[in-house]
Amino acid sequence: MKKLVILGSTGSIGTQTLDIVRGNPGRLEVMAIAAGSSVEMAEAQVREFHPVLAVLYDEKAAAALKEKVKDTPCRVLSGMDGLIEAASMPAADIVVGAMVGMIGIRPTIAAIEAGHDIAIANKETLVCAGHVIMPLAREKGVRILPVDSEHSAIFQSLRAGGHEEIEKILLTASGGPFRGKKIDEIRDMTAAAALKHPNWDMGPKVTIDSSTLVNKGLEVIEAHWLFDTPVDRIEVYIHPQSIVHSAVQYRDGAVIAQLGVPDMHLPIQYALFYPERVYLEEKRLDLFDTGSLTFERPDTGTFRGLSLAVRAADRGGNMPVIFNAANEAAVKRFLKGEISFLGIYELIEDAMDNVTFSEDPSVDEIFLTEKETTEYADAH
Repeated sequence: MKKLVILGSTGSIGTQTLDIVRGNPGRLEVMAIAAGSSVEMAEAQVREFHPVLAVLYDEKAAAALKEKVKDTPCRVLSGMDGLIEAASMPAADIVVGAMVGMIGIRPTIAAIEAGHDIAIANKETLVCAGHVIMPLAREKGVRILPVDSEHSAIFQSLRAGGHEEIEKILLTASGGPFRGKKIDEIRDMTAAAALKHPNWDMGPKVTIDSSTLVNKGLEVIEAHWLFDTPVDRIEVYIHPQSIVHSAVQYRDGAVIAQLGVPDMHLPIQYALFYPERVYLEEKRLDLFDTGSLTFERPDTGTFRGLSLAVRAADRGGNMPVIFNAANEAAVKRFLKGEISFLGIYELIEDAMDNVTFSEDPSVDEIFLTEKETTEYADAH
């Protein structure tokens, strides 16, 4: 029986993680759940999975949940202290990091310090604090197991060879809802149009990031930390069918890829049971029905999220924090209709040019950078 803590239990990855728990009775046990403010979903999860601890970051929501589940033995906590307590609880074996945003950094550090393996789906944790997270994980002997479809595919492909044999990582991207369009065609695109992803069912923030290629930029930085590979050896391919989830090219020219239908259950389950492969009751890829698989170079002139991310990674220090925080602020403003689609890029670049740069930020300095960047992006 493997004991789980799920940070972000009411989001897309969290709910699909609970699907995996349902599909593996007697093998996975939920010890704690944590979310933002979704009282009704959290109550349903408490009653179905019987965790000993539930956390809602929002204090008022946590108070409401506490009242609703007072007939159960589940403790209810709130705030960052609650997230850290859940992440570091001694009974846990693995912590699923599925909260969106930099809120996942401190709980992830707490989980690593407690000696728990991390199934990581929170890009921002490695993008903003990879220089802290990865050395700490090595020091504590903790495994960082990727849950993102692309990084899971790379992780699986790496079983074919040693790290020293890698020539480059091939990171695939669907291209999002605006693939193939030029600047004049996307200038006035609405949030409703950007939220119509052709292949994946994701939350609104990640879906917008997919449309700008910011998401792929974040994944390049994440892959750099996860697989200890320089950014200039991580190559992005637009692959609209989303069948090849990513690949590794080795020094002898062999390309090893992981293929599958666009579904997150497989990478989640692979991380939870690694290195074992467990039966999964999901649709199978049928190559006879797949048709053609195509690959295109990303249009980084139009979709500048990728090139801005590479620029941030090359600069290092707190620049990825600035990139990420400015994007979060820009996406919120875009969804509210306050800025245009192209305004997302303009706001990110403006922040990267003007927010205070730091060469080697501590965790506290990372959050100070986030604060400064958010304030700057909200004011411009």
